[in-house]
Amino acid sequence: MAKLTKRQKAQTASVEGKENITVEDAVALIKSNATAKFDETVEIAMNLGIDPRHADQMVRGTVTLPAGTGKTVRVAVFARGAKADEAQAAGADIVGAEDLMEQVQNGQINFDRCIATPDMMPIVGRLGKILGPRNLMPNPKVGTVTMDVKEAVEAAKGGQVQFRAEKAGVVHAGIGKASFSDEDLIRNVRAFVDAVSKARPTGAKGTYMKQVALSSTMGPGVTVDVVSATGNE
Repeated sequence: MAKLTKRQKAQTASVEGKENITVEDAVALIKSNATAKFDETVEIAMNLGIDPRHADQMVRGTVTLPAGTGKTVRVAVFARGAKADEAQAAGADIVGAEDLMEQVQNGQINFDRCIATPDMMPIVGRLGKILGPRNLMPNPKVGTVTMDVKEAVEAAKGGQVQFRAEKAGVVHAGIGKASFSDEDLIRNVRAFVDAVSKARPTGAKGTYMKQVALSSTMGPGVTVDVVSATGNE
């Protein structure tokens, strides 16, 4: 087992015995431990009382974080004609149809979000095995299959985050940068938690939100009191 550095030991010691603390205290602690030489991403992980293997217990959706993500999102749009022009005008990084499909098939996936107009789905459908595992497949449920490409591109560029429960019932996402103010991170945390709360599936029984935790890219995690995370104290 690798030895902990002096910085890692200090980080670990700083969170010992601190569990289910308020979101305010958690954000302050995470920021104080984000001492890497780059602007670390602050991440949230939520353990939900669901089994995503059942269709009526799947959790997925989108949320526009009030303070943004601090990340530059590269957006690709599958569209033709006027809709392609609309996508480019809205700030899409890559726009195309069959040519874009060929790029993806050749392993050129230079984007973080993929949007498509409905008429493009026969083309995009051929890319399911490539885009699906990367969580890039356009889906009407999260607004990435749409005729309103302008709104979709602007949302993706403006701080919209997609979330989807993994096999173990965990939802996680980046909700800002360590350089953000405490207030901005707290607003983002509560906006994300609220969106996941509203996405509660019909098949979920018992306690839905079991645990909420925050961490930074290189720092240790800390659990947050669920009530505090919702802002309903």
